[in-house]
Amino acid sequence: MHAGDIASRLDEELDTEAYADIDASPNGLQVGPADREVETVAVAVDAAVETIERASEAGADLLVTHHGIVWGSIERVTDSNYRRIAPLIESDLALYVAHLPLDGHQRLGNAAGLADLLDLGNRAPFGRMGGEYIGQRGRLAEATALSELAADLEAGLATGGQSVQTLDFGPETVEDVAIVTGSGVDWLGEAADAGADVLITGEGKQQAYHEAREAGINVVLAGHYATETFGVEALASLLEAWGPETTYIDCPTGL
Repeated sequence: MHAGDIASRLDEELDTEAYADIDASPNGLQVGPADREVETVAVAVDAAVETIERASEAGADLLVTHHGIVWGSIERVTDSNYRRIAPLIESDLALYVAHLPLDGHQRLGNAAGLADLLDLGNRAPFGRMGGEYIGQRGRLAEATALSELAADLEAGLATGGQSVQTLDFGPETVEDVAIVTGSGVDWLGEAADAGADVLITGEGKQQAYHEAREAGINVVLAGHYATETFGVEALASLLEAWGPETTYIDCPTGL
């Protein structure tokens, strides 16, 4: 398969066009020719020098990531842009990126994977951004102590040895769970308005403490990287079914 063929199929599966006007990341093929023959695909959360070099060492022809190297636009290929683009070109390694589409996909996405881990039922899209959703909401099989929920996440996620943090300003036991992975505390108000007992996301912001306390809702901060491994792992399985050999590059940040 060619990189362009894979990109087109992923674009269709993830409906990247629907997110074009709301995503700072240009989704799709960011680097490399569409006619690049692809036999091996590497997947990773971040397109960083380390993951690019490891993909090259693994003999990959295409690297698929959640976080790419272009945010808005590139004015100059210097500094970090150069350090990341140069090894891609030198290794003849193409780069495909799926940012918000891979957060919001209700089957393959990051929030969906986290919901699978927690075995949530009664699921529905959550976390509206523009006309799309970037998260998921559902119910635990039974009411669970917030501390137990945090412990389950700490055990099941690649946290890089870091503890899962909680802001325990809601009910002591939780059932209704809202998820927006990565940097999702901006949806804290939406979660509270929807009647969720807890919002699970990756990382926090200073104002989230007071917002959660005033809204009477729990927040679990399980790590940006840790909550966003699910999407690329799901894409690896999908790509394997399409024919290319795939390899997952795990590079936890602990953040």
